[in-house]
Amino acid sequence: MRLLSILFGLTFAGAACADRVMVFAAASLGPALDLAAADWEAATGHDVVIAYAGSGALAQQILHGAPADIFVSASTDWMAAVTAEFDLGNRNPVDLLGNSLVLVAPGSAVSPAAEIGPETDLSGMLAGGRLAIGLVASVPAGQYGKAALETLGLWSAVSDQLAQVDSVRAALALVGRGEAPLGIVYATDAIAEPKVHVVGQFPAGSHPIITYPALHLTENPAAAAFLVALQSAPAQAIFAAQGFTIPDPAQ
Repeated sequence: MRLLSILFGLTFAGAACADRVMVFAAASLGPALDLAAADWEAATGHDVVIAYAGSGALAQQILHGAPADIFVSASTDWMAAVTAEFDLGNRNPVDLLGNSLVLVAPGSAVSPAAEIGPETDLSGMLAGGRLAIGLVASVPAGQYGKAALETLGLWSAVSDQLAQVDSVRAALALVGRGEAPLGIVYATDAIAEPKVHVVGQFPAGSHPIITYPALHLTENPAAAAFLVALQSAPAQAIFAAQGFTIPDPAQ
């Protein structure tokens, strides 16, 4: 499996091959998606190429012609922007996964994580440092984070203390390297990075429900099969082990 990093301005030549699946996926999905893809490659002999970045950056690449077979977004809004531009017939996005939002700090945990609330002195906890967060205008984790801070009445106290970056994984890296004392990331990111620990959890009702819609964009049959495989019990078990939540199909 080959992994690509997508930035604005990057283009791809040629269309996706029938036995190769090109996936554009929200940065927070690695390494769980890597594991699921590796299992499917071993079972089928097909090749999965995954490009990770912020959902907004990936959506813009797709809208400018990048040949993605599958788009997995951390934002229903960015998925809607993409689906509006494609003739998809009867294909619709599927709600693949869910997540939650946490506040992380460098190092090991020194006390149990508490729920973030209106009384939380987030500015004081920063102690003059910056709060690492995805771009609040385009990165879903940043958008969820801003919504949570606004709901809890904390936004005005920290809005001028942000270190905004182009993906949630970049925010996680700032905290992991000790370059930011705190960061807002997904719970799955905190699990994947041993150099950080969770100091607080944002209430689920403080931000929109975090959903990862996935969509097969092309006529590539291998891509269609891969998306089905991602919804299977073995793949869902991989995602659940990494901290993702599995949507209830009855809801």
